[in-house]
Amino acid sequence: MDKFKRFWNADEAEAQREDDENILTQIYDGTTLSWSTRIKAFVICFAVGCVLSILSTICLAFPNKNSLKLFAVLYSFGNLTALSGTIFLMGPIKQMKNMFKEKRIFTTLIALLFLALTLCAALWWDIAILAIIFCICQFLAFIWYSLSYIPYARDAVRKCICACIE
Repeated sequence: MDKFKRFWNADEAEAQREDDENILTQIYDGTTLSWSTRIKAFVICFAVGCVLSILSTICLAFPNKNSLKLFAVLYSFGNLTALSGTIFLMGPIKQMKNMFKEKRIFTTLIALLFLALTLCAALWWDIAILAIIFCICQFLAFIWYSLSYIPYARDAVRKCICACIE
């Protein structure tokens, strides 16, 4: 009986399937960005991240009761905003896959850990020196993470550091 119904309603089912495909195509076309738009969004995110990081440093110049908390929050959100700009360049799925590749997973987790520890030290534990240490570690971890995208950059930095130590 089902085959009989499908036979007589085949045209309706085909029309429904075409409508569904058209809707999906329209959604996909509406959510894709041109390359120039992606670059602009990346630059905006990166610039906002840099401005937030600079504002956080300015907060330290005017010490008051909440300047450390404001510093930690602005600096951490600045780093997250700058990092999220790369989502526009690659797309969210590819960015997540790249972040958790074998050569970056450790660096990614360390950078995110120091970001969380910075916020914890400033907001909950209220330990200024610890928040600043975690912030420095966060900065270094994000630099090391960024270097992983440049071929042989980590090796060059390692060799440079070893040459300076010796």
